[in-house]
Amino acid sequence: MDSEIYRERLDKTDEQILQLFAERMKLSAELSENANEKYMTVTERKKERQKLMNAAEKSPEEIRDYATVLYSLIFELCRSYKSKLNGVSTELTGQIENAVNNTPKLFPEYAEVACQGVEGANSQYACDKLFRNANITYFSGFDGVFSAIESGKCRYGVVPVENSNAGSVNSVYDLMMHHHFNIVRSVRLKIDHNLLAKPGTKLENIREIYSHEQAISQCSEYLGKLKNVKVIACENTAVAAKMVSSSDRDDIAALASRPCMIYYDLECLDDAVQNTDNNYTRFICISKNPEIYPGADRTSLMLTLSHEPGSLYKLLLRLYALDINLIKLESRPLPNRGFEFMFYFDLDCSIYSPKLLQLIGELPYACESFTYLGSYSEII
Repeated sequence: MDSEIYRERLDKTDEQILQLFAERMKLSAELSENANEKYMTVTERKKERQKLMNAAEKSPEEIRDYATVLYSLIFELCRSYKSKLNGVSTELTGQIENAVNNTPKLFPEYAEVACQGVEGANSQYACDKLFRNANITYFSGFDGVFSAIESGKCRYGVVPVENSNAGSVNSVYDLMMHHHFNIVRSVRLKIDHNLLAKPGTKLENIREIYSHEQAISQCSEYLGKLKNVKVIACENTAVAAKMVSSSDRDDIAALASRPCMIYYDLECLDDAVQNTDNNYTRFICISKNPEIYPGADRTSLMLTLSHEPGSLYKLLLRLYALDINLIKLESRPLPNRGFEFMFYFDLDCSIYSPKLLQLIGELPYACESFTYLGSYSEII
């Protein structure tokens, strides 16, 4: 058969598929309206499972798996379409709209801010990029930052969430499951790690190097070339610099920022020792109450899905259908639920887009549970 004839037959088949798809979407929506259904009942779930079984039984064996995937996709699109027709207004979408309307038009220049570490920490420099003048309270751990926000001790907190080379800060993502907060802004900070020691210290005499585990990971190539040197992780790069400065030893050093050299009266034995010059850490600014400032084009969500094949795929399908770009997907194990995970999504979509509110309105019926973490913009 001539290839042109094949193309004509394909075009005709595609037209028939489109007409049948449109008819099915319409019938599904009318059935939902007549039955006053907002979400799937147990009966509907049983019917869908039966239809999937029928599709598999009636399909040629070589396309059986593809047929069940196709029907699963159609069911999910029908649910999304019904949600759109029925309206997606929920208590949460109302809260988001209120936050958009009631948040001041300008991000504050002055604020009480919680950070982890000590003076000279990278969180401080991230804070300096976010605020013109911040009164910073330092905490030894990230948990203290989240607690300070929840208790109202500080209006804002600044914590790192990921590095361009070392990946996510897992301890922060784990804490997100146990605290209530809202992301109001994020910032990317260029990170340079320098080997700092007390004045007069020789590089060849260094026996121990202290720093945060992320900084150690980011400088792994440089550290791997040093002989007879023990690398020790501590809670913060600035803490490492402060510890070296206050020590009586002359055989220890810290991986920290150049400003730490000035803060703690240290010398630089080697500068910019990270694996790559393209080394950035992303920090988020969090608050107790939702604040959505003009220009917010990124939204973060935290959710759990049913532990069954295709659950993540079905959620991603809704993003695709709504033309919402997923720019980050992180998973962390759920405590006391073996091999089940909490998923963190960063979405690239304007807060003013009706597509975003539709997605948020659909989420209660598309996953086991979810938490809206905030809509915000990122500065560089």
